Amino acid sequence: MTTTAFAFILGAYLIGSLSFAVIVTKLMGMADPRTYGSKNPGATNVLRSGKKLAAALTLLGDGVKGWVAVLLVQQFGPAYGLGEQAVAMAGLAVLAGHMWPVFFGFKGGKGVATAVGVLAAFNGWLALAALATWLFMAFVVKISSLSAIVACVLVPVYAFFIVGPQSVYWGTSIIIAILVVHRHKSNLINLLTGQEDKIGQAEPGDKKQP
Repeated sequence: MTTTAFAFILGAYLIGSLSFAVIVTKLMGMADPRTYGSKNPGATNVLRSGKKLAAALTLLGDGVKGWVAVLLVQQFGPAYGLGEQAVAMAGLAVLAGHMWPVFFGFKGGKGVATAVGVLAAFNGWLALAALATWLFMAFVVKISSLSAIVACVLVPVYAFFIVGPQSVYWGTSIIIAILVVHRHKSNLINLLTGQEDKIGQAEPGDKKQP
């Protein structure tokens, strides 16, 4: 790996380490999302506070950072001899940053929004397919985690047909799916035991955040 490639990938990781759930709630004078609900710094948990705007801004911020981190390599990498492999590595780096952020004690979110942002930079149709799957599942089952898991499992299938198995993005999509599903392991346990909350539902004992 060249020094330039390493710099781009490190930059992507640092961008990913910006946890918008924490940043947005702090700027809006709200409680830290790591202290209530699932304690996950993500849009779904922020929504438990009752503040829809904060949840929307978190979702947007986490998604855009994934897109931007990859786009920077796509736009400026070729001048330094960097191709799709570096782009793919930047996508994984920004996702890793979100999940294990250096700025927040390596305790981050589950990566769904950021993963969609990364996929959007890889191929817009791939991101749309994943988003459509999440929206359909969310409408049917009204459980964010299950919707995310199903969407992630299907992403490699979509990538196989959209970008092709010869593309580095197909292999990357498999790794992304594995990482996101792994981060949802506690949700999988709750799903199996019938304890998983529905979208916007506060966990027992939670109060709406001011």
